[in-house]
Amino acid sequence: MNTIEKALMHALFVHLHHNIEKAIDFKAIEALNKKVSKTFPKALIVGPGDDAAAFKFPGTKEIYVGKMESHCSPCVPRPYDAAATGAGGAMRDVVAMGARPLFLMNFIGTKPLKDKVIVGPCGFSGKCTCGKCVEMTSGDRVNLMVKGLKDMCRAMDVFIIGGGFSTSFSDIVPATVVTVIGKLVTKKPLTKPAKSAGDQIILIGKTGSDGNDTLFRAGLVKEMKPAVALFKEERKIMEATLAAFNTGKIKACSDLGAAGIGAAVCETARYGGFGALVDLAKVPLREKGLTPEEILICESQGRMAVQVAKKDVDLVLKEIRTKGVRAELIGEINKDNKEVFEYKGKTVAMIPNLPSPADMEEL
Repeated sequence: MNTIEKALMHALFVHLHHNIEKAIDFKAIEALNKKVSKTFPKALIVGPGDDAAAFKFPGTKEIYVGKMESHCSPCVPRPYDAAATGAGGAMRDVVAMGARPLFLMNFIGTKPLKDKVIVGPCGFSGKCTCGKCVEMTSGDRVNLMVKGLKDMCRAMDVFIIGGGFSTSFSDIVPATVVTVIGKLVTKKPLTKPAKSAGDQIILIGKTGSDGNDTLFRAGLVKEMKPAVALFKEERKIMEATLAAFNTGKIKACSDLGAAGIGAAVCETARYGGFGALVDLAKVPLREKGLTPEEILICESQGRMAVQVAKKDVDLVLKEIRTKGVRAELIGEINKDNKEVFEYKGKTVAMIPNLPSPADMEEL
């Protein structure tokens, strides 16, 4: 494994964000849901395991989508952007299932409001040595987090309908958790797994160098640079994605959250039993000078990936671009058992669907 393969494979196969079944007994939850379904038949459409859950309220015909997401560690260096992007990420997960987000609830947990905290690159150590950090009270930091949540909801026309708050936390890292509920606009929920070999991967939105959390956790960079909130861009991407849904041609959809393009492509291909080939040189960029590794794995906001049959590419691209959003064809689903990411003819990373025992031991 080269360094970027190790970082991406660590995120995909070790980090609990992508492997939550290691901590939670999903078979027990499945058994519970089957029992409840006897009381409320056909209420649960898509349960735990996809980008979000899809469900019906008993006695109604409408399908709704719900997602809960946390964005805790990034709140240490960038509380405003981290809270906003946490909300935006949950909204994109709802969109990825074929729904428009409508309602948000949030929970914030922090130290007592008068306690001092360090906000900036040195926040995790509790003492600034870079000269770029700001000391403030826990209460001031909470205000920034709440403003981030509020501003993202304003940009996306999403209601804030409630939540929870605690000042009993003792850890340096505060908690910010959001739940988003949306209404399905597609005929049926879109699920993450790839559907057919030969389907084309279209990336909606531009990629930047921010959101290097995966590289930071893998020890490949010294400073965590959380993703910057892009409010207007988030709204434009949502509307462009919904426009793509209106064509009726979308076969699978993923938002680009943790580990960026790398995770979005690897997960959809692996869960569908396929492989993929992606040309990173075709990815639209928000800034100059990005390395292929940054393009592959950074978590910059305001991006979605959809899969369509080859014959429908032009139609879908046309609909997306009518919303003033950049979208490009970047890859293809294939019958392989791995995902290959290239840049100008050179392989940047090759990720197997089933890592060997030796690879897992190294990770």
